[in-house]
Amino acid sequence: MSSLLEVSGVSVSFDGFKAINNLSFQIGARELRAVIGPNGAGKTTFMDIVTGKTRPDSGRVTYGTKAVSLLSMSESRIAQAGIGRKFQRPTVFEDQSVRANLTMALKGDRGPFAVLFSRTTRAQAERVADLAAEIGLSGTLDRKAGELSHGQKQWLEIGMLLAQDPQLLLVDEPAAGMTPAEREHTTDLLVEAAKTRAVVVVEHDMEFVRRLNCRVTVLHEGSVLAEGSIDHVTSNDKVIEVYLGR
Repeated sequence: MSSLLEVSGVSVSFDGFKAINNLSFQIGARELRAVIGPNGAGKTTFMDIVTGKTRPDSGRVTYGTKAVSLLSMSESRIAQAGIGRKFQRPTVFEDQSVRANLTMALKGDRGPFAVLFSRTTRAQAERVADLAAEIGLSGTLDRKAGELSHGQKQWLEIGMLLAQDPQLLLVDEPAAGMTPAEREHTTDLLVEAAKTRAVVVVEHDMEFVRRLNCRVTVLHEGSVLAEGSIDHVTSNDKVIEVYLGR
């Protein structure tokens, strides 16, 4: 399987502390991957590097079939190239309807003014309806986003990212603060999304990771400690020692 994203020998230090230490990581074009590790393992810094927020001191980060370097690209260029990121706290337009949030997010010139002052085409309306169905919010299209539950806001934000049709989706701790039913729906949503794009899920909740039923990468002190199925990594002595606790 050819890689969509390849991180090779990447290191970055902050005030002498090596946050990422000779990290290598790759993911295929239609793959779901969970990234786990203790606090300070480098999970957030890894995402910051891929999205252009942090520049590494050394190493390579290439993306796409032509293996273009992400290191010379701005954050906005990286987003336009098809890399979407969902942060832990949902950021949606609370005063706007679910429909307006999804419409604004559609690929193309859909900034707030474009949405307010232009008519939505039939194709756009259909795409919004499809996205709402995919994320499980069809019944809430005309509600204000601020009225949604925490879990529903998370789904709306995932829907807004999917509206931009990214080829790589980075999702930070999606299960945090969710009810068991919401977590189950989130699992289904991410598994479905990974059928058409690469999805990297950074998560602490091991039960949630187990339900994703995907390859797991364990980070520790800024590099890969173990990789494989959830059963493989959770039976690894080093992983047990540094992460799961004896």
